[in-house]
Amino acid sequence: MLRNRRDSLSPGDDRKILRLRAVLRKWWKANRRMFPWRDPETSQFERICVEVLLQRTRAETVARIYYRFFERFGDWHEIARAPTQEIEVMLRPIGLWRRRASSLKSLAEFASTLNGSFPSEHDALLRIPGIGQYVANAVLLFQHGKASPLLDTNMARVIERYVRPRRLADIRYDPWLQAAAHRLVSARDASVINWAVLDFGAIVCTPVRPRCASCPLARKCRYLHETESHKTKQKPRLRKR
Repeated sequence: MLRNRRDSLSPGDDRKILRLRAVLRKWWKANRRMFPWRDPETSQFERICVEVLLQRTRAETVARIYYRFFERFGDWHEIARAPTQEIEVMLRPIGLWRRRASSLKSLAEFASTLNGSFPSEHDALLRIPGIGQYVANAVLLFQHGKASPLLDTNMARVIERYVRPRRLADIRYDPWLQAAAHRLVSARDASVINWAVLDFGAIVCTPVRPRCASCPLARKCRYLHETESHKTKQKPRLRKR
């Protein structure tokens, strides 16, 4: 079967992605959001747990329960031994507590048998109960030091607006978007690049009313240029008298 050309990164795509990385790295130094799990001393255990909690939830919401949660659960063993109902109560303030508690419990039961270690291969991680593509990438990034993207709708939005849209609806299966996200974070400071993209999507490149006027990428942003072009075409023409 022939591969769709839109599924591959073109040289032009690659140049824009590298520029996106450089600009975001610089932007993040002055505009980063401060969260406890980003502290250099934060354990792998905490960072992986947090990524389970961050899915479909604002970072500020997770931050509100962070200290209380990890004061109660200090490692995978403690989550594995805890009743599921207790985990649910701890997570109730951030929503989707039953789903998150089930995922964390499954992860903990697996990790506790191996002293907190997870496989270092993506396919092997996906066979573990409670792990999907996003959490698998988080494990590779934070435990094994592999440059993996924390690809969610926020990262997808930043990439697509600046470079070009994906072809498939589900971000997990679009080959072009997957390749673009991996290329974006393929650097020694992959964690920083991931956080920079997520912060940029939360502060500047928001889903509604993005702050294009203050965006350092505006001059070459595909989304902005197409939006402005559309507005120009929609302006009514004045009749000559």
